[in-house]
Amino acid sequence: MKEKTIDYILRSTWMNVTKMYNEEAGKKGSTMATGFALISIDPENGTPSTALGPKMGMEATSLSRTLKSMEKKGLIERKPNPDDGRGVLIHLTPFGKEMRDFSKYVVLGFDQAVQKHVSEEDLKTFRKVADTINDLINSKNIYGSE
Repeated sequence: MKEKTIDYILRSTWMNVTKMYNEEAGKKGSTMATGFALISIDPENGTPSTALGPKMGMEATSLSRTLKSMEKKGLIERKPNPDDGRGVLIHLTPFGKEMRDFSKYVVLGFDQAVQKHVSEEDLKTFRKVADTINDLINSKNIYGSE
């Protein structure tokens, strides 16, 4: 194939974004997955562990490894869910909140850098294309519904 497919562009761009985030997170001894988890946890009320996976688009086994690592580093603590005796809430520790702020800074910094170099109209088109791709995939309209 001579021209780049949409798939290639998406994968290579995401790989570059991942590499960039991991490099930034590495400066604080962290990873992109940890930063993403920190941003996904409600800093005030905690987040049910069962809600984190779908929120982050992660499989349970990957999320479990990430949460164990975060707990070992003192970023989170698990507490019983007062509304559901069987459930667990993931809460940020003070160190976790500090690292969450750093993660937000990194993500917002990337967002601002892109916005400086890409017009509002092009970003609107980008979002529209991304939404269409997601809709096609979620409705199983690419290869059929089988």
